Amino acid sequence: MIKRIDHVALAVKDHNAAEEFFTKLFGAIPGPGAEDSSMKYIWRNYILGDLSRLEILSPTGEGSFLDGFLQNKKGGIHHVTMQCDDIYETKKFLEDSGIPYFDFNDYDNWKELFIHPRDAFGLLIQIAQFEAEHWISEKAVQKEKFLVRKKDSKTTISVNHPGGGIIEINLTNEERLKLIEKLKR
Repeated sequence: MIKRIDHVALAVKDHNAAEEFFTKLFGAIPGPGAEDSSMKYIWRNYILGDLSRLEILSPTGEGSFLDGFLQNKKGGIHHVTMQCDDIYETKKFLEDSGIPYFDFNDYDNWKELFIHPRDAFGLLIQIAQFEAEHWISEKAVQKEKFLVRKKDSKTTISVNHPGGGIIEINLTNEERLKLIEKLKR
């Protein structure tokens, strides 16, 4: 049912300070983001390393849905988003299992529902159906699907991961030769 954890969402009062912290200290690459004026918040995704993503949420004014969450703190983990193949199958599974959910939404490129923390051991869970490439920063994707670089006796293979980011595999000369033999078969 669940393909992977897509991202962890961090709610903060000061979006700029959080962005500076994660981009300068950890090298996070800013990705897609938007403002939702009806719920009074902004969000942006950041890629960390090869496959990890962080979403930063911040209120844009009084009456934001984040006000209660941030009332007595500067920030904290707001929710974890898990990707699924079929949100309708997931919804039926939750119903059949007696697990309540709320805020079911079916948008063009994003379908989601939430499980309340009281029903998930204190964690707000967002389950979503989407194509990851719609939400990946172009800075975190190489132009070719894979690249091969050879330097001295080492070979590095870089592969675009469909969930975002780039995976690098370093091979010794012996491992490279074994790979070549396997590919010939």
